[in-house]
Amino acid sequence: MNIPPQGRQSLGGRILSFIGQILLAVIIPLVAFYVLYQGFLFLRDSNASRGVIASVAIVWGVGGVALLYWIFNNLVERLPDAWRTRFLPFVFVGPAMAILSWYLAIPTVRTFWISLFGRDGPPKGLNLLQQLTSSAFVGLSNYKSVFTESLMLEAFRNNLMWIIFGSTFSVVFGLLIAVLADRSSFEKLAKSLIFLPYAISFVGASIIWKFIYEYRPANQPQIGLLNSVVVSLGGTPQAWPQWVDVAPWNNLFLIVMVVWLQTGFSMVLFSAALKGIPDELMEASRIDGATEIQIFFRIMIPYIRGTIISVWTTVVIFTLKIFDVVWVMTGGQFGTHVIATQFYRQSFTNQNSGFGSAIAIVLLIAVIPVMFYNLKQFREQEAF
Repeated sequence: MNIPPQGRQSLGGRILSFIGQILLAVIIPLVAFYVLYQGFLFLRDSNASRGVIASVAIVWGVGGVALLYWIFNNLVERLPDAWRTRFLPFVFVGPAMAILSWYLAIPTVRTFWISLFGRDGPPKGLNLLQQLTSSAFVGLSNYKSVFTESLMLEAFRNNLMWIIFGSTFSVVFGLLIAVLADRSSFEKLAKSLIFLPYAISFVGASIIWKFIYEYRPANQPQIGLLNSVVVSLGGTPQAWPQWVDVAPWNNLFLIVMVVWLQTGFSMVLFSAALKGIPDELMEASRIDGATEIQIFFRIMIPYIRGTIISVWTTVVIFTLKIFDVVWVMTGGQFGTHVIATQFYRQSFTNQNSGFGSAIAIVLLIAVIPVMFYNLKQFREQEAF
């Protein structure tokens, strides 16, 4: 078969163009990643002033990610239509998956590996086989300790209390306030005041409640709000979160604070879901003689069931990972340890990397079922 000279040139040009696109697709991302990596090294090792480091971090972080997306998008746009359709989703999903793999998946595998060894972790300078056959390898012994050590059992018990009381009351109060506020003439003001605590950081809120629970001996003036009220009513002041005599119920004084914070979050989502209920449905139920309580339980709750489940599971995940509130308020003492505070204490105070890593893996495993259930609900129905 004879190909005309113009056809041969056109075919050769297309081949050269394709090779050039392949080279650009390989070289340009490598250059971009190299620049980002050099920025990371600068931020890690530089002795420059904080202002310079902060500026580089902003330019490197935001600008670098924007540059990567721009480069990838332009490369894909130059491809033929069939290839562009295939590659375009990966332009936006690919970098996110790479970041998640580097900062989440790989550290998770590394943490599990460390959990199989003793206090000092895997021996340095040995390959994987040598590490497995070394005396530092303890297998699943750390996990056995997690489920038998007394402080860990106390932490599991306390986390269960956080789930039962913290998440349940946050959802219940958020739902009730959302329903009642929608009927108020001061709806916007009421919702703003309820949501306001959620805008406070958990460390800041812990300090606020630390002053509320502040304790002084009975012969001294009380500066804590709660003890001042108790004394004015003729009661005896108590160190409420540190009240060991009522342990584990002293955890409730910490849970109250988180309910105060999370109720606003729940209220906002429930309020949005309630406004999605058709007015015709509500009016028809009232015409049929349904009471407001019947409307609430038989129409509102079934209609926003997806939102209720999603909000509850979200708060459950948060309470499973609770750390800062407990650490600021009690430091995990007085019977208030939770899983996260035990992880911190074992990893950074006791310098027991193997045991601390095992606790971290157990916490991750505890969160995964709730997270998957939440995602399943999102897929099955439009929750928001």
